[in-house]
Amino acid sequence: MRLLILGPPGAGKGTQAARIAEHLGVPAISTGDIFRANIKGGTELGKKVQGILAAGQYVPDEVTNEIVADRLTQEDATKGFLLDGYPRTLAQVAALDEMLSGSGHALDAVLELDVPTEEVVQRLLKRASIEGRADDTEEVIRERMAVYTTETSPLSQTYDERGLLRKVDGTGDVDEVFTRLQQALPAATA
Repeated sequence: MRLLILGPPGAGKGTQAARIAEHLGVPAISTGDIFRANIKGGTELGKKVQGILAAGQYVPDEVTNEIVADRLTQEDATKGFLLDGYPRTLAQVAALDEMLSGSGHALDAVLELDVPTEEVVQRLLKRASIEGRADDTEEVIRERMAVYTTETSPLSQTYDERGLLRKVDGTGDVDEVFTRLQQALPAATA
């Protein structure tokens, strides 16, 4: 099963991606986690993206595409995966299509968590205080939401036109959202 999960920052994608991936027996691949691990490790990639992320901007497509292409060739992802945080732009959609078609595969479904903006802002401010995330100030959160709306929302339309999009209400407790996501999966996997 090859899936991706969409939704604004703070919609609960990471939490739900891990649960869905475990349910399906595939890896949850988060570009945000990959970037944060590189920042923490002081790698060249980490140094490159730290300033970009701190400003609430997206990492350039070329860098992100290269990381995802490499990750999808790893052994645990050969039978399926759930992408979280990628693709974020139409150019990345095209790159992912090329990566998958090159290996004879395609996406099975796209799950989109729908959460109101003000709820997302409050979730991220709470997470920032709990986890000490310097990149989650209210100003940066609102900038990320604006960038998401402008650059990432068109992905919903693209995947909807392809018949892959499954919108899911992302409000409520974690278990309720997980149940909705399971119900939205293609019938053979739910």
